[in-house]
Amino acid sequence: MTIVAVPEAPSAAQPAARPPVRPRRKLVLHLAVVALMIIWVTPTLGLLVSSFRPQSVLSQSGWWTAFAPPYQFTLENYQGVLEQSGIGQAFINSLFIAIPATIIPLFVAAFAAYAFSWMEFWGRDVLFVVVVGLLVVPLQTTLIPVLKAFADWGLTGQFLAVWLAHTGYGLPFAVYLLRNFMGSLPRSVFESASLDGANHVVSFFRIAVPMSVPAFAALAIFQFLFVWNDLLVALIYIGLANSDNLPMTAAMANLVNSLGGGWYLLGAAAFLSMILPLAVFFGLQRYFVRGIVGGAVKG
Repeated sequence: MTIVAVPEAPSAAQPAARPPVRPRRKLVLHLAVVALMIIWVTPTLGLLVSSFRPQSVLSQSGWWTAFAPPYQFTLENYQGVLEQSGIGQAFINSLFIAIPATIIPLFVAAFAAYAFSWMEFWGRDVLFVVVVGLLVVPLQTTLIPVLKAFADWGLTGQFLAVWLAHTGYGLPFAVYLLRNFMGSLPRSVFESASLDGANHVVSFFRIAVPMSVPAFAALAIFQFLFVWNDLLVALIYIGLANSDNLPMTAAMANLVNSLGGGWYLLGAAAFLSMILPLAVFFGLQRYFVRGIVGGAVKG
């Protein structure tokens, strides 16, 4: 009698391995990623190289010629930016604007996201749709009515005006991202806490917030970068009412005078303004992907 060995079916504990990705498909994917990376990096590299080139050379040749002899690099552009009056104060102003304008929306959106995710009240879904629908409202359409309101309240020219404006502009996306992330948390954890006598306040601070750190980090990156790089909102709500409170972006724009002078300093100023956002991004990057993916898998 001949015995034929029958291969065992994969058990539930050991799922069948996925078929390997075809080498050709994997190569095409890698080439596409490399091509996209080159497209994104090339302008930034050109700006970086130009920031180290003298003014006389910048107006005569492209940045790619800097890699051929004779090599002409200088730190005069960075020195010129740092010597401009008001640059240091503008950097401090950007910190005074960006930090509160990042923390306040996170704080408010966290409470709203928990309520939309785990609290039952009348009109919850409709209200959430209305909040998310505010994402499609152009920022420019709100400038005049909000500015009139701030003028009536005596807030124009102050940091508080910019904090409130950026809080309002950032809340729809913040609530959407945090609600999706908190809504994907295990329901059994909240049910167990409720059986142990925990109310919503305890569940929020001891369960929802610690488990949503990746979403908070991802949202903090988005909001900080948006506020730090903003020029329009600061000019509208601070403007000429108090030019001493203008941020770094306004100081950079003022480097170029009405006749076009000072244009060669813009590259160095741009990279000086990028130092802090890059530090924030690399400091929180391990949470970034987790926060974005977690907030996108469930609506």
